[in-house]
Amino acid sequence: MAGTTTLSLSTAGRPVLATGAWFKSTVCAARDGEARVSPTVGDLDTPEACSGFDQARDEMLGWLGERPAAVACDLHPDFYSSQAAARLARECGVPLIEVQHHHAHIASLCAEHGIEGSVIGLALDGVGLGTDKAPWGGELLHVDGARFGRLGHFRRIALPGGDRAAREPWRVAASVLHALGRSAEITRRYADEAGAATLVTMMDRKLNCPETSSAGRLFDAAAGLLGISRRMAFEAEAAIALENVAKQHIDAYGWPEPGTWAIGADGQLDLLPALGALTDPVDIGLGAARFHATLVAALADWATRAAERTGIGVVACGGGCFLNRLLSIGLRGRLEAVGLGMLEAAKVSPGDAGIALGQAWIAQRFLEN
Repeated sequence: MAGTTTLSLSTAGRPVLATGAWFKSTVCAARDGEARVSPTVGDLDTPEACSGFDQARDEMLGWLGERPAAVACDLHPDFYSSQAAARLARECGVPLIEVQHHHAHIASLCAEHGIEGSVIGLALDGVGLGTDKAPWGGELLHVDGARFGRLGHFRRIALPGGDRAAREPWRVAASVLHALGRSAEITRRYADEAGAATLVTMMDRKLNCPETSSAGRLFDAAAGLLGISRRMAFEAEAAIALENVAKQHIDAYGWPEPGTWAIGADGQLDLLPALGALTDPVDIGLGAARFHATLVAALADWATRAAERTGIGVVACGGGCFLNRLLSIGLRGRLEAVGLGMLEAAKVSPGDAGIALGQAWIAQRFLEN
């Protein structure tokens, strides 16, 4: 299959097939110490993409050359990929292994780098279903093969309007202001948005305002607060624009001092005070750069504390947010300065296109137990 990525694995493992997630869908097969990841067929929201997924699955099954010992999929039961995995597992009479999304992000890095021991995982992305059925996306994990534990998460924020908030950064910015007790600013700042007043009422009454720990939504909030993006035409548009503005400032003036953050006794990382500071009169470039500087410093602090508690010296950084080079380069510098190793994706994407590899790696270890 043209465009297939082939990787050597640290152990042979039994033959498995993994069906990935929803966005940037890929299929992965693993056997005899080798894994193959299909090219992405896109997001599974069109008949064409689903047909492409079916073709990729069949080609990966052909490469396996035998019935898989297990089929792995995302924890979300409504994904086309998850439903296809369940059907295949039934047809083959083998276990269906449902893998939590962020566990798979970190496992993908372990597979690529041949890691068999425990790692601290920083999984930062837009959204993935958590084991508590809530939308996760900013996670600090302890990953050990087929097992993982949640050491902490970003402070949850409301998404007024649900999925619509993921496409309209001004809504997430308004949610941050509401959480900081600054609701009166929302209708002034977004006076030209017809639904601004309704949004405040929705959040006051907690109507259609699911909460998430998503790191991706914090990038949206920063872009919305700085006036860089109100609405997105494509996924991650606001985050990309925010990074570009920040990079221009950093290239010209260097990294600014970070803002403030807090880490609770429960491991919750709170960046809302730093986001709230972006509403003050500030140069947009400086604000975007300071957001990145604060995020980098806070993540390094968060991971370092976890490493000290657990005795683990490797931090695996996965999820679509790590396509942001300012984030990954800045974080590597801080982690290495305190003696911690950092794993990043190189052969497969840190985003959802790498999920299938992580699922396959977990499935093989699940079968060993």
